Amino acid sequence: MRTSREKCVPESESPRRLDLPGVTDWKRVSPRYVLVEIVGTVLFGLALCGGAVVLWLVVGLEWAPYLIAAIVLLTLLTVLFEPRRVRAMGYQLRQDDLLFRRGIMFQRFVSVPYGRMQLVDITRGPIARWLGLADLKFVTAAASSGVLIPGLAGADAESLRDRLVELAESRRAGL
Repeated sequence: MRTSREKCVPESESPRRLDLPGVTDWKRVSPRYVLVEIVGTVLFGLALCGGAVVLWLVVGLEWAPYLIAAIVLLTLLTVLFEPRRVRAMGYQLRQDDLLFRRGIMFQRFVSVPYGRMQLVDITRGPIARWLGLADLKFVTAAASSGVLIPGLAGADAESLRDRLVELAESRRAGL
């Protein structure tokens, strides 16, 4: 229920949750990337469950079954949220920089100026390679500014890498 203090803004005029003002046309990561994330989450959950089983059977900890149940529950909840988390990822090539976003509750927007890019790297894990996906990583001079765009189609990652290298070289030449 609205209070008298709240403004009634039409749906078409209200800003969308994951967008910045003036930024439109986000390119999303591949929907197949959800499978990569789910497999990674399940394997991690199985490894943790295996450690808890060792604690239970070998060490004899009585509370280990509760730990196993908690691990299974957290793994299932994480798997349920993976599709939404992957849909929240996107990037946009702007005039002077690349803008990347990720996150649902804790949103992160990273802007990487083309002239500051020192390395554009493509990596492929075994599951991503099987699905034809690749990750694109940008490295700048700042230690904490490594940006990773995961789950791009292989051909898209290669063309984006070539485009970014071209833009980076032209912007550095102008410095």
